[in-house]
Amino acid sequence: MIQKKIVDLLIIGGGPAGISAAIWAKRLGLNHLLLEAQTDLGGQLTDIHNKIIDYPGMMVENGLELQKHFKQHAKNIDFNFEIGKVVDSIDWDEKVLFTNKNTTYEFRSILVATGSSPRKLRVPGEQKLIDRNEVYSASRDKDKFKEKDVAVIGGGDRAFEGALLLAEAGANVSLIHRSEQFKARKEFKDPVIYHPNINVMTNTIVTEINGESRKQLTLSSNDSISTIAVDGVFIRIGVEPNTYLFKDGISLDDEGYIPCTSVGQTSLPYVYAAGDVCTRPLLSSIASSVGQGMTAVKCLSFYLND
Repeated sequence: MIQKKIVDLLIIGGGPAGISAAIWAKRLGLNHLLLEAQTDLGGQLTDIHNKIIDYPGMMVENGLELQKHFKQHAKNIDFNFEIGKVVDSIDWDEKVLFTNKNTTYEFRSILVATGSSPRKLRVPGEQKLIDRNEVYSASRDKDKFKEKDVAVIGGGDRAFEGALLLAEAGANVSLIHRSEQFKARKEFKDPVIYHPNINVMTNTIVTEINGESRKQLTLSSNDSISTIAVDGVFIRIGVEPNTYLFKDGISLDDEGYIPCTSVGQTSLPYVYAAGDVCTRPLLSSIASSVGQGMTAVKCLSFYLND
């Protein structure tokens, strides 16, 4: 049996931007509901394994600790949310949202706060790694790879920082990048390039991943094909916004991000965006996501009360 709910404001996504938005929706007395696809609030916080030092008023050891504070705040405020609700589709003309739980939601406005996900190589064998839960954190898992061979794929800060952490923990690292130009900051570049445990491979792309305990990576470089064997694969080629579901309703740019005004308004006056769906990694942070969530909901309150 399909259950129907009527809500003035639907907040899609339970990360920092969505939580901040829901706090303000409750404070402003809006008929609101936050939908989170996962089984808990927090979004990508659980994927942050290093110390968080840039969130004002709170220095914590990792994202999991910050998530606990956010969840406690949510409990104290008691805003409306539902977890485990995956959005299947949206009827933009009728303003109806459908989920995987046979529940439909009629809405007057939406705040998109679905965040981003690690960008994939999209090569044979990659999904098998993910399905086996071989998705590692360099800061958390570095000691697992002491005296073992690992491949780090990418050329930005995360790739270089991860390669350095692994090498300093005793791993033999192959850093694989598709060009000779790196986006990583200089503070990471020199220590990586000159580290004796790191072999930097430029103008090289991974075309296939085979094997389980010991992985064979097929590499293409300057029209030549080669393979290397590694014990772990760290894919660090950036992120992409989780916006596919919204492409038929609001405008997206060439990279899938949501263009919006300084207060978060999208191409539709009743749809706003906050967080990593509209902020590229260079400018993204927990603090900015929280601020954007608050700003968007305040502006949506004007729309809803007009």
